[in-house]
Amino acid sequence: MQNRHTFKFAIVKIVPKVEREEFFNVGVILFCKRTKFLDIKYHIDKAKLNAFTPEIEYEILNEYLKAWKLICEGNAEGGPIGKLDLSDRFGWLTACRSTVIQSSTTRSGISTNPEKELEDIFNKYVL
Repeated sequence: MQNRHTFKFAIVKIVPKVEREEFFNVGVILFCKRTKFLDIKYHIDKAKLNAFTPEIEYEILNEYLKAWKLICEGNAEGGPIGKLDLSDRFGWLTACRSTVIQSSTTRSGISTNPEKELEDIFNKYVL
């Protein structure tokens, strides 16, 4: 029981036309305070993106999500947000926003391996 840790996660979604509230899932952010784990895994399906809206460029969205990855890593290239502590970075990434890239409300769980949990949630909700 001692090896099990609580974690929080949110689904990352692309909302091509915010006013229509249509979206598709592209990633997962997972945070486990006890193991000092914060990471994002993402994949943008180009065909799905073009079906929703050909106006939004894949490369631009991918660059934004790469920046989210840098923030998760605490990388200096992640800017001032990347310098915050883990829980603040997770809070910033999962904050409510009305942009093309959004995250779901946070959910929680218990796991012995946050990295495997991230992979499992990604496979279930994104792929």
